[in-house]
Amino acid sequence: MVDLRSQYERLKADIDNAITGVISSTAFIKGPDVRLFEEELQRYLGNRHVISCANGTDALQIAMMALGLKPGDEVITTNFTFIATVEVIELLGLKTVLVEPDYGSFNISVEAIRRAITPRTRAIVPVHLFGQCADMEPILDLARQHDILVIEDVAQATGAEYRFSDGTVKKAGTMGTIGCTSFFPSKNLGCYGDGGALFTDNDELAALIRSITNHGMKVRYYHDTIGVNSRLDTIQAAILRVKLRHLDAFNEARARAAAFYDTQLSGLSGITVPERSAFSSHIFHQYTLRIAGGERNSLRECLENEGIPAMIYYPVPLHMQKAYLHLGYRPDDFPVTTNLSGEVLSLPMHTELDDEQLAYITGCIRSKFN
Repeated sequence: MVDLRSQYERLKADIDNAITGVISSTAFIKGPDVRLFEEELQRYLGNRHVISCANGTDALQIAMMALGLKPGDEVITTNFTFIATVEVIELLGLKTVLVEPDYGSFNISVEAIRRAITPRTRAIVPVHLFGQCADMEPILDLARQHDILVIEDVAQATGAEYRFSDGTVKKAGTMGTIGCTSFFPSKNLGCYGDGGALFTDNDELAALIRSITNHGMKVRYYHDTIGVNSRLDTIQAAILRVKLRHLDAFNEARARAAAFYDTQLSGLSGITVPERSAFSSHIFHQYTLRIAGGERNSLRECLENEGIPAMIYYPVPLHMQKAYLHLGYRPDDFPVTTNLSGEVLSLPMHTELDDEQLAYITGCIRSKFN
């Protein structure tokens, strides 16, 4: 699904030098590369503050802590996402309110958000799923109308761009109150372990977030707020500095692979290629098909028999996960999510795919559906 080995070989000299530099300096915790990476990512995103942390899940939790969400506050998010998005809501004693995604884009439905807002709603967490932005302009409008906070989950869309109706373009994670991302190795911008970051334009909020990530300290051994221990490792920051320089090229390589898939798979009966939103670029963290007629699992088995990995994101809707049955939803409350969970199939997608590999993958699919 992701060829990290070949990508490393291509960048080996720079990455090895970066790692060796950190080891030679012995500045393993909060070394200079952490600050430099934050500054470089901030310039890339075009916002005011980037605060790194240990992983993307921590980023979401820290965001909710910094915003002062209290037990019982309602947080609206999509039912079609990785578990981390709701995990932190529950850990903090907040109330998870799940809503449907849009069937075409896979991203959270604006109308579903509108219907779910109550006087107790304190935050919306749109997830920019599979590499393109949720429809942020109407989401932000709803948030302003109802005095609601917006926490963007950017873990799958670092580098994607959203175009507002007035022509303004902003990168994913820079539109809401706080943006949160992950640098898990398979991400478009991934390190060689765990890592994450938060983005904001609010100076006071940035200072609070930075304090929370470091045990609630602003001055060493003086703890002004309850915090956590969530730091980006210096070696990972050094690796990310190298890879950030290539991020746009990485995303372009993924787009080329997606275009190849489109050309070969569009028009096949029973297969729907990924929808492109008019308001967002797509950086293809995943290339996800919809397979109709109950053929998804048989296609996956067929591909695996030919040595081609294919993944199902996500086979069980959040409202049906055993750990979240206490939310009280019924199995049939989310027909869109349930349908997607039975239809989606993600093909290999990474920066090192070549035409021969792509032709082999698509040839196997075409042989089954022609």
